[in-house]
Amino acid sequence: MPKVLITCMHLVRHFEAYRPQFEAAGIEAVIPPLEGQQFSASEMAEHIVGVETVIAGDDAIDAQVLDIGKANGLKAVIKWGIGTDGIDKVHAAAIGMPVFNTPGVFGDEVADLALSHLLMLLRKTHLMDRSVREGGWLKAEGRSLAGMTAGVVGLGSIGQAVAKRTVAFGMKTIGYDPYEFDPAVLADAGIVQAPLDEVLERADALIIACALTPENHKLLGREALARVKPGLFVVNVSRGPLIDEDALVDALADGRVAGAGLDVFENEPLPEDAALRQHADKCTFSTHNGSNTIEAVARINQMTTDIALQVLGLKKAAFDPSRVC
Repeated sequence: MPKVLITCMHLVRHFEAYRPQFEAAGIEAVIPPLEGQQFSASEMAEHIVGVETVIAGDDAIDAQVLDIGKANGLKAVIKWGIGTDGIDKVHAAAIGMPVFNTPGVFGDEVADLALSHLLMLLRKTHLMDRSVREGGWLKAEGRSLAGMTAGVVGLGSIGQAVAKRTVAFGMKTIGYDPYEFDPAVLADAGIVQAPLDEVLERADALIIACALTPENHKLLGREALARVKPGLFVVNVSRGPLIDEDALVDALADGRVAGAGLDVFENEPLPEDAALRQHADKCTFSTHNGSNTIEAVARINQMTTDIALQVLGLKKAAFDPSRVC
């Protein structure tokens, strides 16, 4: 009986709804208990033994994990979601291990979360909510989105969805991406592609929506923050290491950054002693949760289940080439 390792918490949480599909296909689902957000490489090295494929979350799948999997019959790695920065794709390609993901599926959901952070920061909703709960009646003076310039970093499906929303709020929207996009496609989203320096210098609100790569690690660091317009609002719904958190803390302290809405962090969960907590009034935090809606989770649970069945030769539909990383 083929075995599929499932480590993504979203599929694990709803697995009973998908169990009949696995059982009908004669597949044994292997679901190890998960205490945190993801498994470490050493834990994955243990769990990967004896399974034909894995539906992974943000687990660490390094070269050693891939080698152990390959030696024990692993046929493919399936990443639940978009970001594959936790997987050594270079080594996977070198040993002929296919890596699949589900690109272009969370644009609306992640963009919704990005705008929720931006709205809270500009209208200080989080502060008024806290005041009312504590018996107060804070009348916080906010900022108007209309007329501001939104800078979007990353112009894929999420970045374009963000742009459609910022434009709808009356914001001028420009964006950066290292890849050149079809201007007609971007025009449909209401966004104009520009160099990173221009985006940093013009933006009143900077929304980070790009994939994490070795080249853009700590993209928003001290050098970049020195070039931004004072009073910038920053929102990150991509990956924590895209921002140098120490530099962001200093920018929050001196007012160069007026507020930060963060769904992701360099270390997750956010440590209790994290310096960012000193600026909680200027920040809104969420829990790496951009894709977590009922509709999106059901959609990707089924998609990754279908890919697993295809990998095992139990479903006739051809692979979607766009999902091969």
